[in-house]
Amino acid sequence: MSTTDLELAPENGLTRPKSANLTVALIVIAMAQLMIVLDATIVNIALPHIKTDLTFSSSGLQWVVTAYSLSFGSLLLLGGRLGDLMGRRRMFAIGVAIFAVASLFGGLALNPAWLITGRVLQGAGAALASPAALALINTTFPAGKERNRAMAVYAAMSGIGAAVGLILGGVLTEWLDWRWTFFINVPIGLVVAVLAPRVLVESESSDGRLDVWGAIVGTAGLFSIVYGLSHAAQQGASWGDALTVLPLVAGVALLIAFVLVEQRVAHPLLPVRVVADRNRGVSLFTMMLVGAGMFSMFFFLSLFTQQVLGYSPVKSGFAFLPFSVGIVVSAGIASQLVSRIDPRWISGVGGVIATIGLWGFTNLSMSSGYASHLLPYIVILAVGLGMLFIPLTLTSTAGIGTEDSGAAASALNTAQQIGGAVGIAALTTVFTHYATQKGNELGAAAKAQAAAAAQSGHTPNKDQIAAATHQIQLQAQTFGSTHGFWFAAGMVLVGALATLVFLNVKHTELATDGQGAAHLG
Repeated sequence: MSTTDLELAPENGLTRPKSANLTVALIVIAMAQLMIVLDATIVNIALPHIKTDLTFSSSGLQWVVTAYSLSFGSLLLLGGRLGDLMGRRRMFAIGVAIFAVASLFGGLALNPAWLITGRVLQGAGAALASPAALALINTTFPAGKERNRAMAVYAAMSGIGAAVGLILGGVLTEWLDWRWTFFINVPIGLVVAVLAPRVLVESESSDGRLDVWGAIVGTAGLFSIVYGLSHAAQQGASWGDALTVLPLVAGVALLIAFVLVEQRVAHPLLPVRVVADRNRGVSLFTMMLVGAGMFSMFFFLSLFTQQVLGYSPVKSGFAFLPFSVGIVVSAGIASQLVSRIDPRWISGVGGVIATIGLWGFTNLSMSSGYASHLLPYIVILAVGLGMLFIPLTLTSTAGIGTEDSGAAASALNTAQQIGGAVGIAALTTVFTHYATQKGNELGAAAKAQAAAAAQSGHTPNKDQIAAATHQIQLQAQTFGSTHGFWFAAGMVLVGALATLVFLNVKHTELATDGQGAAHLG
């Protein structure tokens, strides 16, 4: 990019692209973020095909999903700090390039170990690129209208990524081959990596040092937490399992040690001041709860549409298309409102609307129709989440110094990742409890009916027994799912109330860069 394409940003001494290039810069950041987020779900629909082609065991197959989550979630803090120290544009480009190469590597896999290694590398690339992407918005886009628009697109990509992943996963797997759920990232990632140095502004490298002990302890703590939660969400697992309890206990102990380490080093991986700020803490807490509700909704609703309502993978994926449209429109409106209305009111109302959307799914039944029972609440949920994501993304980075932008961005991404793991694990427990309870209740009633029929000489045949058993399973799954949605709605409502009560950032404070300014609140 030539000097004629740049303008000086006097508040921090950096140069920013002129408006003609801001659109290209936004596309580059948005494509990278969308690619990273959708990869958490794009392979889910392909899992049965992967299991057959690579001869995965049933217990080993879940590592295709878990390996990415573990690598991504545990390395985010390190990735954000490396961006602060070595340049965020550089880390963004390197992370996206690693992600693209890892996707090619995974798509060519010939055995389970090969594919899981590719997923770990994908997560590592994402952990470098994702916090840098958010931090680069502050560097590249001037505060006010331009930055709000960029945040709206970034938040929309974060919100629709899971839905787009389900759609693409279904289409690519059903129409081409499961390997294309990996190959599709390669051209996109390489184009983004090539364009990034040309349209994005590099941050000033920090003269600090990498907090090695903080990186080791923090990464190990996050790894343990995500592993424990992921294990709790597995079929047949429970919160009392040793592989759930021990990693969670170790993770909490390591994160406590991490806080102590960060208070004693000169250049901490995650400065305590970043999360100690009340407004930022509320934003991160709410985003964690929203992530828990959203990711668990996609998980359970995609299973419900396919297993109970009988949707094909492609039909199930496209069922979420209105969600993608709704959240883009809602995020655009919220980006306009945030310059005139304090973020607590936008995000608070958005949280209440999202709660209503999740509550709607508690009324699902085996005979639910798409237009009557699914579509309205998918749209309501999308509108609410769009209103939540924009102000909270802004307030989570508001008032942060330039040297801490990467750390703040990684904290936000970590909150969302941990929230997703917490949500799926917690709602799996709720689902299992209520599904088992309903299954036992219906099973006992069916046995009583069968015994009465046998006494009257009407013994059911094998096909009738199989059909009755299948109906009991579907009814139990529906009962468990609707109770899970109650808990998801409750988590989002708690986040909405926390925002309304404790968030105290004025909309006028979001219209300035705040680089080097005092922390808000």
